[in-house]
Amino acid sequence: MSDNTEDPGQQTEPTPAGGLTPVSGDGQEHGKVLMEAEHLKVLFPIKSGLIIDRTVGHVHAVDDISLSIYQGETLGVVGESGCGKTTLIRALVRLVDSTGGKIKFRGVDITKASRHKLAPVRSQMQMVFQDPQASLNPRKRVGQILATPLSLSGMPKGQIEAESRKLLERVGLNAEQLGRFPHEFSGGQRQRIGIARALAMSPQLLLLDEPVSALDVSIQAQVINLLDDLQHELGLSYVFVAHDLSVVRHVSDRIAVLYVGKMMELASSDVLYNKPIHPYTQTLLAAIPIPDPRENRNRVRRPVSGEVPSPINPPAGCRFHTRCPFATEICSQIEPPLTDFGNGHLAACHHPQNVTAVEIAAAKRSPLSPLAAGDEAPAAVAAGN
Repeated sequence: MSDNTEDPGQQTEPTPAGGLTPVSGDGQEHGKVLMEAEHLKVLFPIKSGLIIDRTVGHVHAVDDISLSIYQGETLGVVGESGCGKTTLIRALVRLVDSTGGKIKFRGVDITKASRHKLAPVRSQMQMVFQDPQASLNPRKRVGQILATPLSLSGMPKGQIEAESRKLLERVGLNAEQLGRFPHEFSGGQRQRIGIARALAMSPQLLLLDEPVSALDVSIQAQVINLLDDLQHELGLSYVFVAHDLSVVRHVSDRIAVLYVGKMMELASSDVLYNKPIHPYTQTLLAAIPIPDPRENRNRVRRPVSGEVPSPINPPAGCRFHTRCPFATEICSQIEPPLTDFGNGHLAACHHPQNVTAVEIAAAKRSPLSPLAAGDEAPAAVAAGN
């Protein structure tokens, strides 16, 4: 990357990728674009050989994904295990190097930024990991864990302990617990410590990698409520990765659905749950358990046959066509573009569901579509539905 004299941490007002206006489920617009991914790719090489390592293939963990994250919103990311959710957010925060595409923070390209230039951005985007026990150093006391980022931020030593106490109290823990080790806390308390550590740098964006999946249901609700309070209090933006679609619906303004490294659908939370367009999204929603036994017995089942394709050798065309009940010949030959069906509801499907003929006729190819996607609009194959 050529030397960029622009400061990655400075305030800019970039245009949203794809020209879409961020709208939450309540119809309220969010702020400016905070972070963008443009045709992002992350391929992990597969090595072979005893003496000389040779690259014999690649794992397509993230394969040409474009999206925007807006100030003050929560973007949910869902999908089956191995679809690329965690790799995506790790690439956004530069814990994993991308193979292709661009990552922009406040309009400034940080894809190949040096460690020195990335430093002011690193303080503005922090990550909360899935396993709070593994992400906290077991040999350090909580006070030491929180003191490290505060010291790196340049805070005077005399203020670090007082600020550490404030951080613990902000996440619902007692300041007297600074002298304890991580193993002396419960899982929910350890996750609160992880959140406090992330807040130490006063970030604008938190990337949450299944932050409640390892917790009991009652503790999950407490942590989710804490995150909601912190977002309103501090004006934070979240990228929330989870398997539990009920949790994602509760916390997210928009939701991105991934499958084998590709984005299948992107829409506001209420729209996605009430009007899923992609067959894969419908399958995920049909798997959500319903507490009422009578309603659960009467629900329409959408079983999907087959196994998830290998990310080492993904199928041509639509990644989901090997399991899709609506697949036709075009699905195995041409990758469908992300199509805008109105109000920023995007779906990559040749045979969209829950849409009318009028909506299909008005649909347009989104600029967020993968570069390898074809130009075949759903209207061209609508007769095959």
